[in-house]
Amino acid sequence: MVFTIDTENNISVFGTQEEAAATITTAYEFFASEKELAQLAAAWPAERLVAIWNSLPGVKPVKAFKTAKAGASKIWESIQGLGKAAEPAPEPAKPKADKNAKGAAKGAKGAPAKAKPTKKAIPAKAAPKAKKAAKTEESAGPREGSKTAQVVALLQRKNGATLPEIMEKMGWQRHTVRGFMAGAMKKAGFTVESYKPEGGERTYRINA
Repeated sequence: MVFTIDTENNISVFGTQEEAAATITTAYEFFASEKELAQLAAAWPAERLVAIWNSLPGVKPVKAFKTAKAGASKIWESIQGLGKAAEPAPEPAKPKADKNAKGAAKGAKGAPAKAKPTKKAIPAKAAPKAKKAAKTEESAGPREGSKTAQVVALLQRKNGATLPEIMEKMGWQRHTVRGFMAGAMKKAGFTVESYKPEGGERTYRINA
């Protein structure tokens, strides 16, 4: 299971990272373990950890965490229900054969002909905003003024845009930029060229 968290602190769960990239249209970060979440949390402002925790259902709001690791641990523990909800339900166990032939025949007569198939679990918390944005981008390109449109404008320049330029313009961190390129830009139908000149910063560009 792979968990994702977007810039609005919405947490979703997917079967694979590829499934997440094909579904989410906004910048996001992903993690599959408490350790990976703690690594992400170490780079976040303390206020974001508190905001994420306080937005989770059924938790007791806090004003601060002693450490980012402690906050990540509590958040990880709280969201495990999402992961269980996304797992396929186990198949019902087959009844053991009755040694008594008459009893077995009598039981079979009253039993339903076929067991009802188990419904597949739907990924927890499908983000409606992301779906709406996806339809808009697919039909008419990035919405003017949206984050995708701003990044596209940077990448369509003659020499593209360096990673630091995108970070400064959008107020993102390095892993957020990388996740956006792999997820939102791909979903929007853009092919992004990534290269790193010798002694320079990684640069992203969209070829006209």
